[in-house]
Amino acid sequence: MRVLIGTGNLKKRDEIARILEDLDLEFVLPTDLDPAPPSPQETGDTFEENARHKALAYAATTGIWTIADDSGLVVDALDGRPGVHSARYAGEEATDEQNNDKLLAELRDVPEEERGGGYVSVIVLANPEHVLLQTRGTCRGRILRERRGDGGFGYDPLFLVQSLGRTFAELTHEEKARISHRGAALAEFRQGLPQVLQTARDAS
Repeated sequence: MRVLIGTGNLKKRDEIARILEDLDLEFVLPTDLDPAPPSPQETGDTFEENARHKALAYAATTGIWTIADDSGLVVDALDGRPGVHSARYAGEEATDEQNNDKLLAELRDVPEEERGGGYVSVIVLANPEHVLLQTRGTCRGRILRERRGDGGFGYDPLFLVQSLGRTFAELTHEEKARISHRGAALAEFRQGLPQVLQTARDAS
């Protein structure tokens, strides 16, 4: 079965496909299609709203079942920012480096004991008419004062997993998949997916 991963972020695509790689699914990206569908606007106030909108919009445009993710970093001292604006915190075309720089600047005077935060991921599967499956995962940590590690993406070099003493950017793919917000959301997603697929087969 062909499933669209509704993202233009190749690192996020790879992470989702890697965790779901043993399932009997053929993953495609929007850019694999001709014509490529437009990227839906993320106008929601919550991760759930954005993930549902993206999955439904891509599925409606392409006719292909779509997995969409909306995720981001929620920082306690910033009243939940950057939140749903994580990917564009420093501007619509901001790079990871620019977003990290802005986060560090905003937390410059925040003491260690108040630098807690967490990643959130919401995963949605939709067909052109309905949301079929929705899951949510979280991972708590602490925001460092300087980057550590060369892996990952987004705010990973600043996000310390205190139980491990390492940032997301210092973990292997396998380690990150076991403990990350997206790993948790996809683990629950994997549990619910067989029933969704069976229901679709029964209806066809």
